[in-house]
Amino acid sequence: MTEGERIAVVDLGTNSTRLLVANVAGGRVEELERHTEITRLGERVDSAGKLAPAAMKRVFETVESFRERIDAHGAEKIVGVATSAVRDAKNGEAFRQELADRFGVEARTISGAEEARLSFLGATSGRPVGGDPLLVLDIGGGSTEFVIGVPGSDPTFHVSTAAGSVRQTERHLADDPPTETQLASVAGEVAAIIEAEVPRAVRRDAAAGIAVAGTATQLAAVDQRLEQYDPDRVHGYRLDRYAVEEILAHLAALPLAERRAIIGLNPARAPTIVAGAIILREAMRAFDFDWMETSEADILHGAALQAAGL
Repeated sequence: MTEGERIAVVDLGTNSTRLLVANVAGGRVEELERHTEITRLGERVDSAGKLAPAAMKRVFETVESFRERIDAHGAEKIVGVATSAVRDAKNGEAFRQELADRFGVEARTISGAEEARLSFLGATSGRPVGGDPLLVLDIGGGSTEFVIGVPGSDPTFHVSTAAGSVRQTERHLADDPPTETQLASVAGEVAAIIEAEVPRAVRRDAAAGIAVAGTATQLAAVDQRLEQYDPDRVHGYRLDRYAVEEILAHLAALPLAERRAIIGLNPARAPTIVAGAIILREAMRAFDFDWMETSEADILHGAALQAAGL
C-alpha cells in the first residue's frame, strides 16, 4: 500500500493500555508496531468511583515507553482514546490532563456509542462492503460493546453494557478458584444484561459474529496452544462455542497461580479471563452462534482510520 499518513493510537482501557503505530491510506491500516501492557487502570473503579494512584502510575509509565516507540517511528499524528474506566471515574479528567501535560498524548474520553462505532469500523475495515449484518463483540474490562451492522456502513444497532471482565470479576469472583455459585452469578448477570439491552429481534438479524479485544484473542491463542502469541494465527480464527465452554471450565477450576501458566494465555490476563470467557460464552448463547471469528482489528484500527479522515 502507499505509505499514507503515519498515525499512533493509544488506547487507555480498563484492563490494558495499548499502542498501534500504522500507515493509513485508502481505507486500510498497515501496522508498523503494536504493543499491549496490562495496566489495570480500572482497578476498583466500580466500587471506589475513581482511578487509584497506583493504577494511574502504571499507565503513565507505560505511556512514557510508548512515547519513545511513537517518536522512533516518526508518527505525524498521535491520538488517544479513553474508555469505560476513565468515563466512570470522578478524577478521569485530571488523569487525562496529566497524560497530555507529561507525554503530549491528548486522549479523548469517548462515549460507549463512539467506542462501539470505532470498534465496528476497525473490525470490518478489511472486509468487502455490503453483505449480511455482522455482530462485533468488544469485551473490555469495564464494558462490553455489542455492535451490529453491514461492513462499509454505520452500525444499525449498538449498546455499551456493564458486562466488563474486570467489573464482573470484582463484583462476583471473590474466591481462588471461584466457586460454582460465583461463576453462576457472573453468567446470570451477563445473560440478564444481554436480554435487557440487546433485543431478540436485533440478535436474530446478525448472521455471524466477530469477537475483538483481549478476551477473545487470548482464548483463540489458548485453543491453538500457542507457545508464543502469533497475531496471524489469531486473526480470523474460528473459535467455536464448545471450545469456549471447555476452556472456561478448565480455567475456572484452576487457582490463579496455575491459570497464569496455561499455554497461550498472557499471565497478566489470568485474573480476569474467567469472567471474560463467561461473557463470550453468554453472548454466543444469546445470539445462537456455534462459532465466532476472532479479530486483531479493533478500536485501535477504527481510531486510526478516523484520525486519517477515512
